[in-house]
Amino acid sequence: MPEEVELVRRAVRREAEAFARLYELHLDEVFRYVYYKIGDTAEAEDLTEQVFLKAWESIDRFQWRGTPFRAWLLRLAHNLVVDRWRGRRETQSLNDVQSAPGPGPEGQAYKTLEVQELRQALCSLSAEQQQVIILRFVEDLSYQEIASIMGKSEGALRVIQHRALVNLRKAMAAS
Repeated sequence: MPEEVELVRRAVRREAEAFARLYELHLDEVFRYVYYKIGDTAEAEDLTEQVFLKAWESIDRFQWRGTPFRAWLLRLAHNLVVDRWRGRRETQSLNDVQSAPGPGPEGQAYKTLEVQELRQALCSLSAEQQQVIILRFVEDLSYQEIASIMGKSEGALRVIQHRALVNLRKAMAAS
């Protein structure tokens, strides 16, 4: 984190090398977040690019508020995803994730079925519940970071997460 603080300070002063390092540090997690929200690799790549472009354009307005820099980046990503939904009036969809190859065709088929069932169960959740589950368990963010991204209290997030997990269990049991 101390390295990140220094990189952000340098990026605020418009040092491209520092911002490039921040880009390297956070590219994968921003892409994963956008991909899970959009479900399309090419579109997720485009939106991820836009996130970092917007970050570069507005880095001078970034202020430390007790949350990591990545929370600010993921907030930018969230806002761009919401703008995309509003612009197209589409609902959120989650496509199948490419999973790592299994020990053989049978293992791979089983893993693919599990991923499909989980995707289907995730789609049964509200957009807000999906976002909490993705940020908490895929991106491994703290409640404080998620609260900063979503603009909600930590207590509210715990309730949303609990309800989402209950709904996921029900959906998985039904499939």
